[in-house]
Amino acid sequence: MGFFFTTIALALIISIIRLVKGPTTSDRLVAADAMTTITTSLLVLLGFYFHRYIYIDVALVYAVLSFIGVLTIARYLEGGL
Repeated sequence: MGFFFTTIALALIISIIRLVKGPTTSDRLVAADAMTTITTSLLVLLGFYFHRYIYIDVALVYAVLSFIGVLTIARYLEGGL
């Protein structure tokens, strides 16, 4: 189980670096979207690890809200909002 947490932590660190150093706003948006996906997988993994299945419900809601947020920001950046 420690391998999964280490892999997720490494993926988050790489996404944070891309979020900070991204040369364009689109790169930063993709990094933020990747971070939300990684965090969603972390919540699902924690739900299974602690046998608290409410975390899976929270992960689903978080995934839907982050998807809507990324679409809204992408539309704004495109100039269609």
